[in-house]
Amino acid sequence: MNNLDIQYQNLLLDILENGTPKGDRTGTGTRSVFGRQIRHKMSEGFPLITTKKMYWKGIVTELLWFLRGDTNIKFLVENNCHIWNGDAYKKYHSTWEMDTWGVLESLSTEQFTERIKTDAEFAKQWGDLGPIYGKQWRKWGTGENVTIGHNGSHTLLGEKVIDQIANLIRDLKTNPDSRRLMVNAWNVGELDSMVLPPCHYGFQVYTRELTLDERQSHWANVLLKDRSYTDKMSHADLDTVYCPKRYISLMWNQRSVDTFLGLPFNIASYGLLLTIIAKLVNMIPDELVGNLGDVHLYENHLEQAREQIGRRLTHEERFKWWFDNCKPGRDTVDHYDTLSAAQQVMRLDASHVPLTSREPFPLPSLNINTEFWATESGECGIGPLDTDAFFDGLDNNVQHFVRCLIDEDIQLGNYKHHPHIAAPLNN
Repeated sequence: MNNLDIQYQNLLLDILENGTPKGDRTGTGTRSVFGRQIRHKMSEGFPLITTKKMYWKGIVTELLWFLRGDTNIKFLVENNCHIWNGDAYKKYHSTWEMDTWGVLESLSTEQFTERIKTDAEFAKQWGDLGPIYGKQWRKWGTGENVTIGHNGSHTLLGEKVIDQIANLIRDLKTNPDSRRLMVNAWNVGELDSMVLPPCHYGFQVYTRELTLDERQSHWANVLLKDRSYTDKMSHADLDTVYCPKRYISLMWNQRSVDTFLGLPFNIASYGLLLTIIAKLVNMIPDELVGNLGDVHLYENHLEQAREQIGRRLTHEERFKWWFDNCKPGRDTVDHYDTLSAAQQVMRLDASHVPLTSREPFPLPSLNINTEFWATESGECGIGPLDTDAFFDGLDNNVQHFVRCLIDEDIQLGNYKHHPHIAAPLNN
């Protein structure tokens, strides 16, 4: 059963029924509740909502953008991801309105986006969003200067920064039971320089050892893909085939939750982050947990939320679904017509006909192909992955590596979903 969509639909209903009307920075207005949680076992499927179609490529592209330590939307725009365009354009437009000298052009959002994509200098000046997520994850400022000295002279190299993601990967490899496996984006000294303070402001990971039975099961069913395999391997045997030794879970904290547009994106993004980290440290994704603060629906998202919750289908609609999708023969239909109303309902239930207009589908699967990623052994596909090489490929924008990650290496499978539900983005 897809419990994730059910949790999400229940959260939408909770806000609609119990939400408090509140104002907000956008002037749109919200209905809000406080202090909710999402929990998902990764073994039940990849956490991508099925009760509406999600923009998967955008989720992948944004997360890789964060992991690059990037804060300029040029990378996103070049990869056809436009979710941050409004924030950059808002900054440009507000500056243009105060431009009494007429230096800046009056650009539409479409013209602004095209300039970001084609004009490197323009993108450098107007595409940057300040020290948001990527900067804090990969380049947290310390306020200390880095210098090198030789024969009494010193050269200033710049500010010393902390790569929280690199530290996390190192600690997972060397001290996986640590209670300090955390990454923080809420840098109070730089909030005023950000186009938007972090909504999801930090995450923590947790690991536990697999039992021998769990390792044997994972080796046979997942790595070997042979459920008939019955040989009982020892821990030492399993080590030689790089079978994971630990489960890894991730919990993120979010102060502000745009529940209709943002939350499904956040859930999938942290599910993807958990899976990538697990690959890099050879662990198995276990549980994904979201702690949610101000959980709200914008006033111009209420009808869309009701649509995604769905309504109960009439008997006639359920029969039509059964007829269209199960394609029963004439004899079967004739027999159906002879049944009582209660028997007809039982017949439709037995055929797994949906009860509501937005009945959740089974969750999709996620496969991350690391066959051609660099490993510590120097040979692709053999041994632990080389995490430095992974981040070097991202950081230096190695086009072939980045394009493979987005288009080929990170693959979603069996994603069955209901139609997209359009809603305005409130900047």
